[in-house]
Amino acid sequence: MDIPRLHPDTIEQVKQRVDIVDVISDHVVLRKRGKDFTGLCPFHDDKSPSFSVSPTKQFYYCFSCGVGGNAITFLMETGKRSFADVVLDLAKRYQVPIQTLEPAQRQELQRQISLREQLYDVLALTARFYEHALQQSQGEAALPYLRDKRQLSQETIQQFQLGYAPAGWQTLYGYLIEQKRYPVELVEKAGLIVPRQEGRGHYDRFRDRLMIPIHDLQGRVIGFGGRSLGDEQPKYLNSPETELFDKGKTLFALDKARTAIAKHDRVIIVEGYFDVIALHAAGITNVVASLGTALSVTQIRQLLRYTESKQIVLNFDADAAGTKAAERAIGEIADLAYQGEVQLRILTIPQGKDPDEFLKTHSAADYQALLDNAPLWLDWQIQQILADSDLHQADQFQQGTQEIVKLLGNLPNATLRTHYIHYCAEILSQGNARLAVQLESDLRTQVRGQRWHGRSQKWQRPGDRTLLEESEAQLLRLYLHLSEYRTLIMQSLEERDLDFSFAHHRFLWQQILELKDADNQAPSPSPQPADLLSQLRDRCTEFPDKQAQIYPLFQLDEKAKRDILRAPLVIRAAIAGMERVMCDKRRRHFLDLWKQTDCANAPELCQYYQQQIYAENQRIADLDQQQRQVTLDDLAQIPWVGEFKDALERSQS
Repeated sequence: MDIPRLHPDTIEQVKQRVDIVDVISDHVVLRKRGKDFTGLCPFHDDKSPSFSVSPTKQFYYCFSCGVGGNAITFLMETGKRSFADVVLDLAKRYQVPIQTLEPAQRQELQRQISLREQLYDVLALTARFYEHALQQSQGEAALPYLRDKRQLSQETIQQFQLGYAPAGWQTLYGYLIEQKRYPVELVEKAGLIVPRQEGRGHYDRFRDRLMIPIHDLQGRVIGFGGRSLGDEQPKYLNSPETELFDKGKTLFALDKARTAIAKHDRVIIVEGYFDVIALHAAGITNVVASLGTALSVTQIRQLLRYTESKQIVLNFDADAAGTKAAERAIGEIADLAYQGEVQLRILTIPQGKDPDEFLKTHSAADYQALLDNAPLWLDWQIQQILADSDLHQADQFQQGTQEIVKLLGNLPNATLRTHYIHYCAEILSQGNARLAVQLESDLRTQVRGQRWHGRSQKWQRPGDRTLLEESEAQLLRLYLHLSEYRTLIMQSLEERDLDFSFAHHRFLWQQILELKDADNQAPSPSPQPADLLSQLRDRCTEFPDKQAQIYPLFQLDEKAKRDILRAPLVIRAAIAGMERVMCDKRRRHFLDLWKQTDCANAPELCQYYQQQIYAENQRIADLDQQQRQVTLDDLAQIPWVGEFKDALERSQS
């Protein structure tokens, strides 16, 4: 909903009660220096700490870029949020009573705040209920499991508020609703009970499970993870998404780990709850875990607030599932790692053990030694590529080489590419110095070819530019004017790994993506087409040099109106057109490299180029066939050409 006008008294109380160090330390790693704190400025690419925060003045200032302000302006700038939005959040955080200038709006606002506070209350009470049940006779299976199998002390059990959910279908239901008189709707919104399918009554979501509370950064319970004690599936069951709990944006134990992360300037990410608990119990407390989902860029950026050197270590299980999880996580954050925004390392414990298992037979110092020697993610990736390869076999040698070329081709830093090309040539040569020199030269040429992504104008034919510009314009125009096809367009571009080639098209697409990201983070629904166009027009006024090229896409001429009537076909044709131009340019590029290569001295390199040329030819043939089908489908939409389509299909068969 729209944020109402806040009363001046509320604003003043927030300013008086807010702690600027507390607020900014959520976003910047701060170090004490005399009376003040210093850190890297979040508003520019700061290489050395030039950002100063004064708790006495409640003011921040960057001596490098000159930005400054109070806690409110900091949150407005970092989050691109409105004044009222920031003040409202700070009021909730510091428990300032909220007054608005419109009584009706104040009532609705208080209702929403009241709901969240009630959810916090019921979840906190539930955590205490589970803790109490663990110590009773009904928890007789759970407590020995923690003490004996997991080897956890009573202190650790209490620190993580571990508990037990009784086996009955309505044990928690009876306690919260019948005894404590909480409304059924509230307990359901907290994710603690589930309505029966027949529509009569509810039952407890967690039954006969060891319970692990999940906390937010302020240490408040927002959800639970429940581990089955028998054969019940799933083995781990998490709370559903609620008003308070978003597992894709939450990291287990970050509330307990963030101080240690800043102190050690490094964060360790593990897979499971008990891996975190075991490491914390061993004194290694800069550890968090994701919550059963693939690690996201949002979670990584959240962690980067606390480590100045951006060091992140992934310690996933060494089995096949753990390796896949690590590769998925790398895929999510590879762009950040390539750009140097993350110093990513991968720790694999010997003999396929997870941290919890390892610490049962080894000391914390042994784990720390493994941690200190964890390889960089690129080294780990190369190890994985060559792990089961017999480099004496030509086919395995070639496959491994091609995967390495693809990996190194994404490195934007020339110096780093040179280092890894030399490193990989040494591995592939297996000690043969003469072969290593030749391999290094071949790898360098292949990586150079891999890094060519099709934007170069050198390999472009005169007709390509017209086809490409028209295809890109059609997609953008349909995206702007037809909201129901936006997901299809977005997915089609991602699936084909296509980007916009023309600068003004790339600029407009970037503005669209930024608005989409902002919309995903906002509580309101996605904007309607008119709203999107209005927002884009406002944004583009700041870039007068782009306006003349972009504004025609905001209008609908007669051809554009016809395109809208046959949008699915136009999207298919435009995507195929963009991809065909890219494929044709890549084919000519590899053909030129092949012609320049001495195949007698570099047969494997020649074979690699031939394979690339063949693959591009095959894809172009597929796209041409798709384009012919689009034409047939297009004609079929005109009533009088139905017979013509049938005849044309018969003639091609």
